[in-house]
Amino acid sequence: MTSASAAIPQPGRTKAFLRLVMIEHSVFALPFAYIASLTAMYEWDRTIHWGRLFLVTVAMVGLRTFAMAANRIIDREIDARNPRTAHRELVTGAMTVRHAWTGALIALVFFLGAAALLNPLCLALAPIAVIPMVVYPYGKRFTNFPQAILGLAQAMGPVGGWLAISGTWSWDAAVLGLAVGIWIGGFDLIYACQDVETDREIGVMSVPARFGIPAAIQGARVCHAVTTVLFVWYAVVTGAGVFFWLGLVIVAGAFVYEHTIVRPHDLSRLNRAFFSVNGFIGIALFVCALLDLLVRGLTV
Repeated sequence: MTSASAAIPQPGRTKAFLRLVMIEHSVFALPFAYIASLTAMYEWDRTIHWGRLFLVTVAMVGLRTFAMAANRIIDREIDARNPRTAHRELVTGAMTVRHAWTGALIALVFFLGAAALLNPLCLALAPIAVIPMVVYPYGKRFTNFPQAILGLAQAMGPVGGWLAISGTWSWDAAVLGLAVGIWIGGFDLIYACQDVETDREIGVMSVPARFGIPAAIQGARVCHAVTTVLFVWYAVVTGAGVFFWLGLVIVAGAFVYEHTIVRPHDLSRLNRAFFSVNGFIGIALFVCALLDLLVRGLTV
């Protein structure tokens, strides 16, 4: 078994690792780190600093990749008992735990290296950002609200993006980070609804498993309403212009659509809501925020 694994060519391992961490899902959090970074650049000298933006990208993708790999490693026994996740690479043997840890540690090195190149504060705070990424997969073992831990982890993206540029704390970035954390925690409530029966059977804790699907859907609606309010707050405190406000209208419409197609007794379009709509929200708001900053004077 060991020799067969060793015979797998490196590109195969790399592809399996990228599938394991679902690298394409970086689209959910990365746009908001960009919004924070570009807004900080606008307030600093109204110039896009491409080198810093590249380091922000490396840091965000590196940390998210580490978090996803750690999540898959820690949850591999739970994944094996769930028909929906039984095809994952660590369950089927397409990826070994050793190789998954290797990929995770490489990603962590990229994250820490990018933080070090940005500024001393980013490097000093980098270990703190790692903590909720590792705690989150254990959350479903000791709390009915693991989405709160996930939200905390995701909230760090915009805050880190701003710190990367300014080197100082920003309450404006904290508002955006809180919005993103509650948004992602909300749609993870919806995503968890598809595993209710299995979670109850094997003892995995979650809001849907404990309180039922209707309560989880209602909780997600409340989260997304709060997210919208926080986005508005961010727009006000940063003096956003018409394009950013247009983006907020689009986001609000996407939230309404998402909760129209996912209902407590009809989860048939859950994947469309989770992957398509939420991916669209991040990209749409980023595009509108970028246009807004460029119109207001941000230079390339």
